[in-house]
Amino acid sequence: MATEAPCYTVVFEDTTESPSTQELRASLEKGTDEDRLDTLRRIIVSTINGNPQPTLLMPIIQYIMPSRNKQLKKLLHFYWEVCPKYDENGKLKQEMILVVNAIRNDLQHPNEYIRGATLRFLQKISKDAELLEPLIPTCRSCLEHRHSYVRKNAVFAVYTIYREYEHLIPDAPELMQTFIAAESDATCKRNAFVFLAHCAMPKAVEWLISVYDQLTSLDELLQMSIIEVIRLDCKNDTTHRPRYIRCMFELLNSSSHAVKYEAATTLTTLTQNPAAVKAAASCFVNLVIKESDNNVKLIVLDRMDTLRSKHGHILDGLTMDILQVLSSADMEVRRKAMSIVLSMTSNRNVEEVVLFLKKQLQQTQEREFEKAPEYRQLLIQSIHVLAVKFSEVAANVVHALMEFLGDSNNPSALDVVAFVREVVEKFPHLRQSICDKLIQTLTEIKSGKTFRGVLWILGEYVEGLSDIQATFQDIRKVLGEIPIIASEQRLLDEAGGEEDKKEDKKVEGSGRPKVLADGTYATETAYTSANSARLEAVKTASKPPLRALILGGDFFTGSVLASALTKLVLRFDDLTNDRSQANALRAESMLIMTSIIRVGQSKFVAVPIDEDSNERILNCIQTLSEVKEMSIVHDIFLKDTKAAYSKMLVAQEKKAAEKKESESTKEHVVQVDDLLTFRQFSKKSADDPIDYVEDLGKATGAAEVREDFISNLSRISQLTGFSDPIYAEAYVKMHGFDIMLDVLLVNQTSNTLQNFCLDFATLGDLKLVERPAVYTIAPHGFQSIKATIKVSSTETGVIFGSILWDGPALAECCVILNDIHIDIMDYIKPAYCSETQFRSMWTEFEWENRVNVSTNMTDPRDYLKHVMKSTNMSCLTPEGAMSGDCDFLSANMYARSLFGEDALANLSIEKTEAGIVGHVRIRSKTQGIALSLGDRITMSQKDSKPSI
Repeated sequence: MATEAPCYTVVFEDTTESPSTQELRASLEKGTDEDRLDTLRRIIVSTINGNPQPTLLMPIIQYIMPSRNKQLKKLLHFYWEVCPKYDENGKLKQEMILVVNAIRNDLQHPNEYIRGATLRFLQKISKDAELLEPLIPTCRSCLEHRHSYVRKNAVFAVYTIYREYEHLIPDAPELMQTFIAAESDATCKRNAFVFLAHCAMPKAVEWLISVYDQLTSLDELLQMSIIEVIRLDCKNDTTHRPRYIRCMFELLNSSSHAVKYEAATTLTTLTQNPAAVKAAASCFVNLVIKESDNNVKLIVLDRMDTLRSKHGHILDGLTMDILQVLSSADMEVRRKAMSIVLSMTSNRNVEEVVLFLKKQLQQTQEREFEKAPEYRQLLIQSIHVLAVKFSEVAANVVHALMEFLGDSNNPSALDVVAFVREVVEKFPHLRQSICDKLIQTLTEIKSGKTFRGVLWILGEYVEGLSDIQATFQDIRKVLGEIPIIASEQRLLDEAGGEEDKKEDKKVEGSGRPKVLADGTYATETAYTSANSARLEAVKTASKPPLRALILGGDFFTGSVLASALTKLVLRFDDLTNDRSQANALRAESMLIMTSIIRVGQSKFVAVPIDEDSNERILNCIQTLSEVKEMSIVHDIFLKDTKAAYSKMLVAQEKKAAEKKESESTKEHVVQVDDLLTFRQFSKKSADDPIDYVEDLGKATGAAEVREDFISNLSRISQLTGFSDPIYAEAYVKMHGFDIMLDVLLVNQTSNTLQNFCLDFATLGDLKLVERPAVYTIAPHGFQSIKATIKVSSTETGVIFGSILWDGPALAECCVILNDIHIDIMDYIKPAYCSETQFRSMWTEFEWENRVNVSTNMTDPRDYLKHVMKSTNMSCLTPEGAMSGDCDFLSANMYARSLFGEDALANLSIEKTEAGIVGHVRIRSKTQGIALSLGDRITMSQKDSKPSI
């Protein structure tokens, strides 16, 4: 007896042309097979959507059931699945006797397709014992059919019936055991084995032991089922574990990639033996290399990474094998493989790894292929990590990497600069050779950022007298003739003199009178256009790289050059007793700096010099003009900047060590009264067993429903007033990408409210999934209504609505609800990214929202923490960069939404006598998140209280 109607998917039904019951009946009776197919399809959709049309049951039995059309038979099975089979009293309808008879005939049909399809249909109606009981003998007889298609479906039909109603086929396990012993078809065997695994595990194990010697020759599907049975059996205390381990070893050599993966995964759950772990890891590596699907590669690499984290010392020998994965064309696969290799590299194999990476780096330079720049950058970053971690290889790789300083791919060159800067600070014995190499490569550098990094290194670490002079000599080469403005003007004059000689005759005859707007005459000549053309020609002429950057408007690089020259001159002045030589260097440096300022104010540059760069260069000139008088500034240039960089490196190392420690020591908080499982008592002899049922529970969050009553109360929104005829309040719950509204309605009147309807509407990227139904509420009665709203982006959304019902004399009554504002903070989580990624996104994102700071707080750091807390953003600026006593504070913040949207923010504030002033700039790819975060900061400023 069916107590509940099953739930089916709602299918769209076009009601504009819905035929009547009589028309449908006529079509079933007199229509062609095509008409009948269409009619039956309409009836099925109507039944699924809640309109069963029971009067058409007999016409379908009369006119459709006898048909020999296979499509009609298949569609008829769908109809029997969804149509009401029981009357109002819960008894089986009389008409279903005819249906059962027809199904029995189909189970005895000579056509194997009809038999197989009917057996599959029996699996769908396995809940209806009264329908199934008369069909059991026929279903059993299908197990002996000549065709494998019928037999394999018969096995699963018996399985579903036995699982629901064991008393209908009490001897099913013995029946399957006999069947599998005599069966020759691989799929039928596999289906029978699955039956035994789920219904009679001892018999499944018994059959498995009987075919133990033939495992490698079995079909792929059967091998997968065997692995599943081994996994299930090993949850219990089995005596066959040693056999199972040998079995998994054999299946590692299977021709199927799926079987290999499952066998390797299962092997690591059965034993911790080093040979088994190494065999499983080797299998994973071979799978990654041979498999073509990138998704599969990533899944296997994840499994490999898990194995490495638990058995790292055992897998050291496979490091070079994993490096072969870098031959893949997909960058995600390469990154994942590289991260595993970096974590597995030790003192024993670091030289081999670095040699391989250097060869790969050379290949990216020799031949161009897809994503070569990205791959080159990945290799450079990896070598950087290894060189800093293992100092013995730093000397071998640093010179090789410096060949890429002139790389046209700017990120690769910047990575090399960052690497060289760190090596030159950490390994003093390499400074001399590195600086010599940097001086030689100055002419090859193309990027302004790269130049700035190299000039900083040279300014800080070039220490000998001869080295300083050599550095000056090479800087002259990349800068060209000084002063810049005079040499450029001379080039312009020379170009003008040559062209004047050629154009003299043409220019003389080219003047002609022209009448202007005010009636006077003017003469038009070719001089003006010729001058501008000559100026453009001088600008575009070939120039040394550093000179080209300065003339292109990169005065930041010019200010870094001024700072580097100042450091070199100050150091040279400390080391030498030759005052004339020191004064000559100082005068040359001041000439270069003055020349940069002058050219920045001339017509030869693309953009004029900015105020900051101008002030910075002037400070350098002032420092050089007062060398002996300003000892504090002398120390700032020669000591403090290097000390600041050293401090930053120490902070980075400390942060990396803390992160590694936090990952290695995971806290497992267990309550005192928690139930202890046997797994917690079991010895740690293997990896965590794979329990798909448990994993499914974790994935669906079934085991994590722990809600705090107080936090629930804070999410309740009052929708109407206490004096309204209807009191309404809503509990707003965020659930993934959905918003669940649980609305409580109270009828405060002494009348019955009929046709009571709660109507919601949304503003923003919110969508109401389904409209609530119509209700009738008794006097002073309660009604709880649930509504689901889909969220598609991180944008402040508003839910508003009204309550409608029929009042006296059928007059429509209405109460407007308060708006519910959706808090976007539920969808924004703190995240981290590198400085390079932040700058790249900051340049790329087009939406910016600038919020002026208005607060009672007096400490800039307190205000930063307040903004981070209110926006759920993380601070990317290191703590070391913000430490110390200063009235200025600038910090970068970053967060990501559940929808993958990035949110960037820059806080720039100053502490003044009037309080904190400044602004917060928010950037994102979409407008919504930028505006929403800006509103959030503005609201939080209003709520903030002065610090005590």
